[in-house]
Amino acid sequence: MSERVTQLPVAESKRRAAEVGIPERMATLSVFRILLQHPPVAKAIYGMLAALLFGENKLAPRLRELIIMRIGWATGSEYEWTQHWRVAKDLGLSDELILSVRDWHNADALTEADRVVLQATDDTLDDGAISAETWSRVCDVLESEEERVELVVAIGNWGLFSRLLQSLDVPLEDDIASWPPDGKVPEL
Repeated sequence: MSERVTQLPVAESKRRAAEVGIPERMATLSVFRILLQHPPVAKAIYGMLAALLFGENKLAPRLRELIIMRIGWATGSEYEWTQHWRVAKDLGLSDELILSVRDWHNADALTEADRVVLQATDDTLDDGAISAETWSRVCDVLESEEERVELVVAIGNWGLFSRLLQSLDVPLEDDIASWPPDGKVPEL
């Protein structure tokens, strides 16, 4: 299958990234080599990512990565699952914990906060919003308004990413193994 949107050569991607303030390390990723076909959009997307990944975050990184991994799995987003597998591992999440998002209702490795955040994620994926019942539970496990706002934005952001990665048919980088750790793909 031919590319839906052509990836820029790495040198051109780095040049465009520099012009709009995106770090060079991001410009080498397949997703930004495509997004930088439209530099203002790439800049906006990077801004949201930077705020959620590298900013003054209130939501625990563990919870954020469980959200991302759940969305990647539930939507069949190979790029999202594969890239964030590495991020989650770098944060110290165990294979068992990460894999628990596949069938989180029956997983033993999760805390109550993990379960509530995953339910909020599923509510949003299934119904477009967090239910009132789940929101009440969110308020029990996330103490601050900042955490709750960040939760909703994180779910929305990585839901957006799943859709754009799949719609643009963003390929994995050449040196990245698909669907770690076992190559298992979700049945959608």
